[in-house]
Amino acid sequence: MVDHGPTVPFGNVQDIDGNAKEPRRLPRWRELRAVVPGRPRLSRARRVADAADIADLRLLARRRAPHMVFDYVDGAAEGELSMARSVEAFRRVEFSPRVLRDVSQAPTAVEILGRRIAMPVVLGPTGFTRMMHREGERAVARAAERAGVPYTLSTMGTTTAAAVAAAAPGGWNWFQLYVVRDRARNLETLALAREAGMDVLVVTVDVPVAGARLRDVRHGLTVPPSLRWRSALQALRHPAWWFDFLTSEPLRFATVEGAPDDLAGLTNLMFDPSVTMADLEWIRSAWQGRLLVKGVQRVDDAKDLTALGVDGLVVSNHGGRQLDRAATPLELLPQVVAAVGDRTEVFLDGGVRNGADVAAAVALGARACFIGRAYLYGLMAGGEAGVRRALDLLRAELVRTLQLLGAGGIDGLTPDMVHIRA
Repeated sequence: MVDHGPTVPFGNVQDIDGNAKEPRRLPRWRELRAVVPGRPRLSRARRVADAADIADLRLLARRRAPHMVFDYVDGAAEGELSMARSVEAFRRVEFSPRVLRDVSQAPTAVEILGRRIAMPVVLGPTGFTRMMHREGERAVARAAERAGVPYTLSTMGTTTAAAVAAAAPGGWNWFQLYVVRDRARNLETLALAREAGMDVLVVTVDVPVAGARLRDVRHGLTVPPSLRWRSALQALRHPAWWFDFLTSEPLRFATVEGAPDDLAGLTNLMFDPSVTMADLEWIRSAWQGRLLVKGVQRVDDAKDLTALGVDGLVVSNHGGRQLDRAATPLELLPQVVAAVGDRTEVFLDGGVRNGADVAAAVALGARACFIGRAYLYGLMAGGEAGVRRALDLLRAELVRTLQLLGAGGIDGLTPDMVHIRA
C-alpha cells in the first residue's frame, strides 16, 4: 500500500453543487524539495552547459564580450541583407516527413573528400579568433577533434598551423588561403600548412577587396582592440573578457605580418583584386592535397571551376560580410548541385544555426555545411566548452530532425523532403 502522507481536511470539502471534493493533504518535505529551486546556476560554465540552442550561446556571448568584439562576429556588410536572407532562407524551409519508418537509429556520419566524418559539418575559417576568446583556434580545433569533424584554420588566424596541429593531433585540420599580392608568401604559407599535416586547402575567392562592415567602422575596431573612450567604458561592463585579453599572449596575425591596425586597410593591402582563374590553376599545381573553392555564387562560375579540376565548391556569400544583396546560398544550392554535383563535391556555407538547417542543406544536395558564427558564439561564451556545446547541440538537433523526418539517418535524406516556401 502506498503512503500518500497525512490527509488533512482544510478548505472547502464540497464544490458549489454540494459534491464531495478530493481531500487535500500536507506535502512531505522530500516532495517539496523536488520542486523548490536549488542553488542558482551562476557560473559561466553552468550557463554554457545549459544553453538550449545556438541562440542561447549567442546571448551568453553578447553578455561576456565587449560590443565591438561581439559585433565583429555578429555583424555583416552594409545593410546586412545578405546575412539576414541567408538565415531567413532556412526559416522558410518546410519539411515533408515520412511516417511509419524505423527511426530507432539515426546515423549522422558521412564521407567527404574520401574520408568519413561524424556529421556533415565543417568548422569554417574565421579571422582574429583569439580576439573572441584567449584559447582561440586551439580551442576550436580541439572541439572539432572531439566531435569528429574538420576544422579550417584561416590565413587571418591568430595561431600558427603548427600550433593547431599540436593542439589537435588527431583532428582533421584544413587550411584556408587568401591569395595575397606577394606570390612567394602564398607558397611559404602553403608549405607551412603541409608541414603541419593539413591536406585540404580551402581557397576563398570572394574577397578581392574588403566589404564595408559598418558595425566595425562605427566601433573604430582595431586588431588588437584598443582602449578608446568607448571601449574603456565597455571594459567596466566586461571585466572577465578584458582580464583574459590583457593577461594572454599579445594578439597578432600568425600568418600575415606587418598589418595595419584597421581591418579594411589590412584586407585591401594584403589581398589581390587581380586574381583570376589562371592564379587558381597555379595554386592547383602548387598544392598536392585536396582543393576546395569557397565563395561560389553563380552556376557558370561553378561550371568553370569544376572544369578546372577542383575537388569541391563551397556555395557561400561569406556570411554576408562582403557583397551585400549577394546570392542566398540555400536558394542557389540546388542549381549548383544540378549543374556540377555529379563531377565535384558541393558544400554550403551561410545561415546555418541549427541541426535542422544541416539536414535541409544535405537533403538539397550539400555534402556538408560550413559553420562560422554558430561556433564562434560558443567560443565567446565559454571557450572550448562553448564550442563543444555548439557542436553537441547541432548534432542532437540533426539526429532529432532525421528521426522526425522519417529519414532514419543522413543517407535517408532526399530532396522531396524539403521545400523552401516563397
